Amino acid sequence: MGTRKHYPAELKAKIVLEIFKEEKSIAQIASEYGIHPSVLNRWRNTAVEKLPSLFIDETKNLENMKSEYEKKSKYIL
Repeated sequence: MGTRKHYPAELKAKIVLEIFKEEKSIAQIASEYGIHPSVLNRWRNTAVEKLPSLFIDETKNLENMKSEYEKKSKYIL
């Protein structure tokens, strides 16, 4: 039985961005990096699924910062 390979997050992000560019096929990218195409498809799907949450969290953080600022400004006035 083989051991699982672990890839750094930076490499995964680089490869997924390359997939999104659509300049090369997934098979070409897989061959270039020596990673099975199904693994690259999984990474791409994960990125697509989680992409909206990046913007939701940003909105929540902005709302939290705004409410904290408003609380602090009440004490100043």
